[in-house]
Amino acid sequence: MRANSSFCLAIDSTHSEYLKKDLIQFAKEHPHVEVIVTPRPSKHPVIRGLYLNGKDKVVCVRNMEPLDIAGKVNLLKESAGNRMKDFKKPVISTTESVRGIWSPFHSTPHKI
Repeated sequence: MRANSSFCLAIDSTHSEYLKKDLIQFAKEHPHVEVIVTPRPSKHPVIRGLYLNGKDKVVCVRNMEPLDIAGKVNLLKESAGNRMKDFKKPVISTTESVRGIWSPFHSTPHKI
């Protein structure tokens, strides 16, 4: 994974405080993650996670505290870059239903 952190040099924010202290420590603790810091003038600070499968995830860290930014960086580090998948059935079970699958042909017809 490659973590690309973009920020504006003109604005002194909590993101620049995170860059000075915590991001260096994060890079030392996780040598398998490539950390790149690039200036991005007049834009909000963002962290982009680039993954080996070609996907990327972008998180805006505007007005976040350094602890919250560290949580977002860890979220990007732990995810695989895949998209979220919807399950077709809300419950996944290893056993079939006791009653079986309902069918209108199995019931007795109603008399009116």
